[in-house]
Amino acid sequence: MTILIPLLGDQLYHGLASLAGVDRANAAVLMAEVMAEATYVPHHPKKIAFILSAMRHFADELRAAGWRVDYVALDDPANTQSFDGEVARAALRHGASEIRTVEAGEWRVIAMQNGWAALTGLPCTILPDTRFIDTRADFADWASQRKRLVMEDYYRLLRKRTGVLMDGDKPAGGAWNFDADNRKPPKKGLAYPPHPHFVADDITQQVLTLVAARFSGNFGDLLPFGYAVTRADALLALADFMARRLPQFGDYQDAMVTGEDHMFHSELSSLINIGLLTPMEVCVAAEAAYRAGTVPINAAEGFIRQILGWREYVRGIHWIAGPQYNDSNHLGATRDLPAFYWSGETDLNCLKQAIGSTRRNAHAHHIQRLMVLGNFAMLIGTAPAQIHEWFLAVYDDAYEWVEAPNVIGMSQFADGGLMGSKPYAGGGAYINRMSDYCKGCRYDVKQRTGPDACPFNSLYWDFLARHEEALKGNQRLWRMYDGWRRFSGEEQLRIRAQAADFMASIA
Repeated sequence: MTILIPLLGDQLYHGLASLAGVDRANAAVLMAEVMAEATYVPHHPKKIAFILSAMRHFADELRAAGWRVDYVALDDPANTQSFDGEVARAALRHGASEIRTVEAGEWRVIAMQNGWAALTGLPCTILPDTRFIDTRADFADWASQRKRLVMEDYYRLLRKRTGVLMDGDKPAGGAWNFDADNRKPPKKGLAYPPHPHFVADDITQQVLTLVAARFSGNFGDLLPFGYAVTRADALLALADFMARRLPQFGDYQDAMVTGEDHMFHSELSSLINIGLLTPMEVCVAAEAAYRAGTVPINAAEGFIRQILGWREYVRGIHWIAGPQYNDSNHLGATRDLPAFYWSGETDLNCLKQAIGSTRRNAHAHHIQRLMVLGNFAMLIGTAPAQIHEWFLAVYDDAYEWVEAPNVIGMSQFADGGLMGSKPYAGGGAYINRMSDYCKGCRYDVKQRTGPDACPFNSLYWDFLARHEEALKGNQRLWRMYDGWRRFSGEEQLRIRAQAADFMASIA
């Protein structure tokens, strides 16, 4: 009697719950590359290649560990190209007596998993994903006791529970949060260490050939390809970040620099989200660097907060909000996503830089995503579903459980404030302060109106005016609305006309 263990492409972890305690002699691990998953959004070619290569390497590791692995390649002529089809075929092929799987991180895949018992006539056990630091139940319990789900409160709870960056019952360094020290603009002459590049082996080369043939029309550059695609290489990438970039990550984590796609960012999120690294081991490594005196507290704490705090928090939001969360549209935004998000052809330099990094790397750091790409989409009133799909498609670390709350909630305020206490709207001044992008732009960041005025300025004020009824009661926005009301009536009309003309020009 064979236990069939379907293993998803973002579950590449030897300690996965579905593998635990199973007699390997009586089990078959199913891994399937299917077009349905590669095409439900038009994924960046680098993202597809990363996942497929990591899957194939992980399959070899499982075989070496004594597992029987049934691997279905994308170009297998018998491939049904869907999870349902491959689970059904494998159940028959192995004479399976039961199915054992770990819950997916996307509602649409969970719906498939929930149907596998009826599809195959076999009992199907769906186990929780234990790779996270907190459990779904514990987050739901925490959330049920609060009127507002403040991430900082949750983060402090997990710090205490795990002991990470704690000195007894006190936070290391004497404060819970050093965010105020992590907002430095880029400094002239600052040297940025190179990002690690891993040479593609034969397995990866085969994947690159396959992806080039099947997905050449997708947004994004496939080459050069230097991803860590094994556990061993992921650990090397982790060590490289701790030694070479984490020490200055804190100071400049919000900065943006023309031509510097990586700066001091870890870019470990794709490795954590796929399973090659665990969130706790990454947090422990950052704390160890701080304790050893090689990393300042603001860098260690700021990095750990992104994982122990924010990552766990958005995952909890995903589960308690339910599948309908993806349809949220609190501000009634209906505009189409501008075509230049796909082409990169825009004369707004900040957008060109962020989209360019995305095209080259399947990656852009969090401020580029939030305060440039997401901010612009929200200011012009882009339909949340469209910008959500774009983010899900183009980033190598994007899976629904983490991407949807970040975009729909944090970036677009489409959930009405479930996650964020205010919309993360900003004009050109913020981008100018935190980057050198404005110096290379054809627009003047200091002008609100006129042919050379930075569009972010009029769009920002127009956004506030357009949504005044919905937002005027927000206590964190009173200064902004006070500033809007200080403009003369004529100036307000000029600003809104400027915004309308610009939005018409990109329709």
